[in-house]
Amino acid sequence: MDTMTDVPAGFAPHFRKSQLTDPWEPIFSKREPGKVVIGLYAREVHCNSRGMVHGGLIATLADNAMGLSCVETLIAKDRKPEGGLVTISLAVDFVSAAKLGQWVAFDTGYVKTGRTLCFAQAFVTADGEVIARADARFKIG
Repeated sequence: MDTMTDVPAGFAPHFRKSQLTDPWEPIFSKREPGKVVIGLYAREVHCNSRGMVHGGLIATLADNAMGLSCVETLIAKDRKPEGGLVTISLAVDFVSAAKLGQWVAFDTGYVKTGRTLCFAQAFVTADGEVIARADARFKIG
């Protein structure tokens, strides 16, 4: 599999780079109305010693997808957060596992914005099957 040519339609190299996620590249994303979906093909660098995608990676990229989706939603409401967002609460329920070679996607399905807080929920899938559910609250800066 060539991870640069086999990505699902609409995905491009992720626009938000970080020293934390650099070792996990290539990471892909696509913008949709009110959200950002993140995806990657599971490789050894993403897995724990049992060959399953590590929960820390799942939590990190779910947090990233939800935060970026909150920003997209705020921008659509003409409320671009000048100071960005800060995660104040994050919970992840792991219901299954992703394995090497699977396409893992982080898709935010719910965003609610308030005056100072943003709430989001995402589902993480491996080849289309749900492996985790995450929800978070963000302080709007």
